[in-house]
Amino acid sequence: MKTTLEYAQQLDQQDALRKYRDQFYFPQHEGKNCLYFCGNSLGLQAKTTRSYIEKELLHWEKEGVEGHFRGDMPWKDYHHFFSVQAAKIVGAKPEEIVIMNTLTANLHFLLVSFYRPTKQRFKVLMEGGAFPSDQYAIETQVKFHGYDPEEAIIEVEPRAGEETLRTEDILSKIEEHKNELALVMFGGVNYYTGQYFDLKSITKAGQKVGAVVGYDLAHAAGNVPVQLHDWNVDFAVWCTYKYLNSGPGGPGGVFVHERHGKNPDLPRFAGWWGHNEDERFLMKKGFQPMPGAAGWQLSNAQVFSMAAHKASLDIFDEVGMETLRQKSEQLTAYMVFLIEDLNQKGHQFNVITPTNPAERGCQLSILTDENGKALHEYLTKNGVVSDWREPNVIRVAPVPMYNSFEDVYHFVRLLAEV
Repeated sequence: MKTTLEYAQQLDQQDALRKYRDQFYFPQHEGKNCLYFCGNSLGLQAKTTRSYIEKELLHWEKEGVEGHFRGDMPWKDYHHFFSVQAAKIVGAKPEEIVIMNTLTANLHFLLVSFYRPTKQRFKVLMEGGAFPSDQYAIETQVKFHGYDPEEAIIEVEPRAGEETLRTEDILSKIEEHKNELALVMFGGVNYYTGQYFDLKSITKAGQKVGAVVGYDLAHAAGNVPVQLHDWNVDFAVWCTYKYLNSGPGGPGGVFVHERHGKNPDLPRFAGWWGHNEDERFLMKKGFQPMPGAAGWQLSNAQVFSMAAHKASLDIFDEVGMETLRQKSEQLTAYMVFLIEDLNQKGHQFNVITPTNPAERGCQLSILTDENGKALHEYLTKNGVVSDWREPNVIRVAPVPMYNSFEDVYHFVRLLAEV
C-alpha cells in the first residue's frame, strides 16, 4: 500500500463496486459530498428509495383498502417479498426470517419464547458494554421473571489493559456457569469497539451446556458474513437502518431456526398476522401459528418503511454479501495502514477494533484522550460525518457499498492536520 492520493484513486478505478456509490445520496459540505462514515448508525438513502415508496402511495391512492389484495405486491403478502433476499444476508432459510416491527420490540417478543428460566437455570450471559437496548431488555426480562439482575446477568469483560474480548474468555465463562445458564445473548458486532464475535464458537459452546443462544445483529447484518442456519443459532434480531439503508426507524428483522419455527407449542405472544394465513380472515378463536419465523408476527406490514427496505435489499441482492465483504476488508485495511503511518510519524491514534479482519466489520473505533470531543468537532467542521460514543471513542465506518478509497485517504489526511 501507498500513502498517496494517486494510489487511493487507483484503487477506486479498480473497484468493481464503484458504480454503486452514485446510487446513493450524500449529505453536502461546501458544495461537495461529505466524507460519510456513519453507516454504522444510519445508512445513506438509495436514489431508488423514493420511487419504491411512491409506488405504494400510488397503490393506496388507487386501491384504498383493496391494496391489501390487488397488484403485484398486495399488502397482505408483503412480508413474503423480503424472505429470500433478507435470508441471504444473514445466512438463513427464507422461512426462518421475517421482517417486522423494530429491533428491541422484536427482541422482547423473542425473549418471551427463548428466555424460559427455571429455579436452576435462570442466568443470562452477555458481553460487558453491550448496547443499552440489549442491557435494558435483558435487565427488565430478568426482573419480569422475578430475578435480581445483579445475580442473574453475567457480563464478560475484557482483560485488564485490553479493550476487546477474547473468545477463549467467553467460552470459559460459559463453561464456568454451565449449570446455571438459561440464555447466552451477545451482539454480533459490539457497537463500541467494532469487535465481531466468533458467533459459531459461542453458539456451539452455549448449546453444549444446555443454554439457548441468540444474537442482536444490529451492527452485523449487511456488514459481516453471518451463517445463522448453519451455525445452529436459536434466534436473532437486527435493525435495517444501519448497513441495510432502510431509513430512520426502518423495520426490524427476526431469525428463528427452523427447529423452533416448526414447533407450534413454543410459547409466544401472538397476534393476528402470525396466525395461519389460510384461515386468518375467518376470524376464529384459537391461535394457530404460521410455520417458521412468520409465526411470531403480530401486526400487518409497515408498508411504507418496508418499501424503503426493499429498495435497499434489491441492491444488496445484486451485489452480494461476499463481494461487499471483500471490499470492506480492503477499505478497513487501507484506513488502518494510513493511520499506522501517521503513528509512525509521531501521532497517537489508537484503533481499538481488532486488527484481525475476521474479527471486525466496516467499523473502526478510535480511542481518544481528553481532547476527543474537540477532535470529533474538528472532523465534523471539515465535512466528516462520523459519531462520538461516550466516554471516549470516535466511530468511523467505511461502508463498501458507497464509500471510496479516496474518502478514506481524505479522512486520514484530516487526522494528519490535527
